Amino acid sequence: MNLKPLIAVILAATAFSASAANQTFSIVEGTAFNFTGLNDLLSSPDHSDTITFEGLAAGSYKAFLSFSSVNLHISKATLNGLDATYLFPDGATSIGYFNLSATSPFELKLFGTLTGTQTAASYSGQLVVTAVPEPETYGMLLGGLALLGVVAKKRRKQG
Repeated sequence: MNLKPLIAVILAATAFSASAANQTFSIVEGTAFNFTGLNDLLSSPDHSDTITFEGLAAGSYKAFLSFSSVNLHISKATLNGLDATYLFPDGATSIGYFNLSATSPFELKLFGTLTGTQTAASYSGQLVVTAVPEPETYGMLLGGLALLGVVAKKRRKQG
């Protein structure tokens, strides 16, 4: 009996179930994006969920992401590897946020457990991303302002 196909099916099923909770969303710069999860975090073996936000051009962005949960203690949250700032990390609710500059795509990882004897839990959040100007942009702005200053000085001398 050839066991290779059976082993391949078992490995594929295991890999699929481990990543079933992960989500990917396409975001737009300057627009608030809302996301939710229901028990996704609890169905994974390590009680985690990975949410990827993509769709932005390469470059640096300023990101503000807030999250909260109900009947779920989010014990750790990271955005592109940086830890969240918690406002209320204990009890039946977790509230936190990120305010950082990073490159796209953004990867949010949440780790948590149910609180008390609850059987249902949810989390939600909002992400707002804006572009961070490149250093060349500031250079062009300063050069333009200097040129306007020179033109204004020449006009004053002529008039």
